[in-house]
Amino acid sequence: MEAIILQILNGLDKGSAYALIALGLTLIFGTLGVVNFAHGALFMIGAFCAVTLQRLLGLSHQIVDETRKDFLGNPLKIDVPYMHEWFGPEIGQSIIEWSVPLAILFSIPIMAFIGIAMERGLVKHFYKRPHADQILVTFGLAIVLQEIIKYFYGANPIPTPAPPAFTGSFDFGALVGFDANTIIYPYWRLIYFSFSMIVIAGVFAFLQFTTFGMVVRAGMADRETVGLLGINIDKRFTIMFAIAACVAGLAGVMYAPINSPNYHMGMDFLVLSFVVVVVGGMGSLPGAVLAGFLLGIVESFASMTQILDIFPGINQIIIYLIAIIILLTRPRGLMGRKGVMEE
Repeated sequence: MEAIILQILNGLDKGSAYALIALGLTLIFGTLGVVNFAHGALFMIGAFCAVTLQRLLGLSHQIVDETRKDFLGNPLKIDVPYMHEWFGPEIGQSIIEWSVPLAILFSIPIMAFIGIAMERGLVKHFYKRPHADQILVTFGLAIVLQEIIKYFYGANPIPTPAPPAFTGSFDFGALVGFDANTIIYPYWRLIYFSFSMIVIAGVFAFLQFTTFGMVVRAGMADRETVGLLGINIDKRFTIMFAIAACVAGLAGVMYAPINSPNYHMGMDFLVLSFVVVVVGGMGSLPGAVLAGFLLGIVESFASMTQILDIFPGINQIIIYLIAIIILLTRPRGLMGRKGVMEE
């Protein structure tokens, strides 16, 4: 039972990332009808927003410390972060250590700007083009963004630690009635899951209960009729592209302490996220979230030693096997709608 609970927690952790990226993908496809293969790159850029803010907050300059001497008796030069000078050593160090949560606020305007620039500068020209054209141009854009990140940040993963308050592990077993230290799980992974649920709930609430969201949902169903009512639906769809970019970016920011950011992490998640979207049903937001968590849990159980002893390597292909089975039995996915991606 302890092993089962642990794998469920691992699955929810992985599923959170899948669900957030798939949610953004589905927002773009559902509103604009665009298959955006650059969406994984937005996840990567979000992670590097956390890296960038960590470096900015850690900027320092050298001062001469007369109280410390080297072996020749000369005063030592030491690096002092600007945060320490501006806010004092304790508060300044706390700001540096909390760079990842602070990157949430730092990344939102950046991701929104990138999303708007991407939609207005490139994607809008492919709305009425075949999906194959959309895939090729957005995949090419993803490669360009990946190489830009590689040029400025290098090819090696960059450790981006969580705040010290959340670097330990939580005794989950004791919470649910098991013996102490039987189910230990990292704090930050639990925070990532909780954060994902908040973002997902926020997106659904925005679409369901705001006038803007209602107009967008109406435009998703019948764009021409909404346009005839005098509503600038194109402007609203551009904002939705920016929101989708922010969702992907926030997923990347909070994932940085779990998996050190590297230039190819967007591609690593992109293929799996498209599988999640297809399994959930193209254009279905609830389907994307459901499939994300479902496939995350399945992949987690397939990674158990007992399973790998019987089926070596099954954890590498289980998601694709599940996708094949679901699409053979339900061609539109779990919650797909009639007419979406069907000629």
